[in-house]
Amino acid sequence: MSDTNKTAKLTIGDENYDLPILSPSEGPDVLDIRKLYGQADIFTYDPGFTSTASCESAITYIDGEEGILLHRGYPIDQLAGKSHFLEVCYLLLYGELPTAAQLEDFESRVTNHTMVHEQMHRFFTGFRRDAHPMAVMVGVVGAMSAFYHDSTDIHDPWQREVASIRLIAKMPTIAAMAYKYNIGQPFVYPRNDLDYSSNFLRMCFSVPAEDYNVNPILSRAMDRIFTLHADHEQNASTSTVRLASSSGANPFACIAAGIACLWGPAHGGANQAALESLKEIGTPDRIPEFIARAKDKDDPFRLMGFGHRVYKNFDPRATVMKESADEVLDLLGIENNPILAVAKELEKQALDDPYFVDRKLFPNVDFYSGIILEAMGFPTSMFTPIFALSRTVGWVSQWKEMVEDPTMKIGRPRQLYTGAQARDYVDVEKR
Repeated sequence: MSDTNKTAKLTIGDENYDLPILSPSEGPDVLDIRKLYGQADIFTYDPGFTSTASCESAITYIDGEEGILLHRGYPIDQLAGKSHFLEVCYLLLYGELPTAAQLEDFESRVTNHTMVHEQMHRFFTGFRRDAHPMAVMVGVVGAMSAFYHDSTDIHDPWQREVASIRLIAKMPTIAAMAYKYNIGQPFVYPRNDLDYSSNFLRMCFSVPAEDYNVNPILSRAMDRIFTLHADHEQNASTSTVRLASSSGANPFACIAAGIACLWGPAHGGANQAALESLKEIGTPDRIPEFIARAKDKDDPFRLMGFGHRVYKNFDPRATVMKESADEVLDLLGIENNPILAVAKELEKQALDDPYFVDRKLFPNVDFYSGIILEAMGFPTSMFTPIFALSRTVGWVSQWKEMVEDPTMKIGRPRQLYTGAQARDYVDVEKR
């Protein structure tokens, strides 16, 4: 970020104030209002902070109008098409793509941290069997600070590094354990001879009674889901992690806060909502009825999985995710799954419909990832935990960037107060 030597003039009554304009490496210029309160005794009002830059970051850039998503400058479609998740993790954490030797070392460090402390297994028995896996993950990840207190000092660079690796490495194990506990099956330990996504699938779907071999097509699809959800700039959960971090909280507590925020249906539940829309449609012959409802401005029904709140053109992640969805459905078939049959036909009809095409309501990444997870056999209750697992590297990268910034300040948003003015207490017998 640099000073453009440009200023904006703000006039309040008879007073004029010059506000600096800052220039980012990508995106629109930014009005610097940091000194406005001190100079003019006035705040800005921006509910949801949708027009406010809350931080300076060099990790991810989004241009929703043009359908652009960059990680450290690299387009997401190139990363998802040519790279793999742990390489993208390295890029997000350290700023550059790794050399072969750096990647081998990083993969080794992650692989050798995938096991969780054995006593953590006891945490799961404290939850009801029908507890939502996200509730379990919030609790277990928050409890990591009680087991790994040798990596909670945020002022120690080595402890920050260890905590980062631990979180990325152990999150698949914790998510898989939450799933296994929910369905009443024994926990499956990670294996060091498997890659990241294959290891996760095996921990979720293998049982002691028989061998389980991970299909490479499914492993690749899982890896792409992880990659395409790795980071997404200053969204609600990432902002939550940063706000928690600003107080000096330990990294495990901060990531637990991010998981709790992601659990909200307006944030992390998009692919689950997309699949539930498909279930509501039920059969392919009902698709025209629901498309008509989606077009009716007087009908509150929304066809989930089409269009995106951020991307007003197209979701750059969706093209790569569609490739994996097609590969998975070709492998597993849709003959015995009516939901997937609805998905394929709905995609076809929507892409042929001028209403959807003209408004750029194309299938988004959540539509395709929901299809893939359903085809793999995951229940919808696991969709958001898998999202949390994928996003952990983004949260950790943003956390590291923030705590390593010498100008870090504790977050303290202001408010537009509309309550009662100052008044005297009235004794109870006089009320």
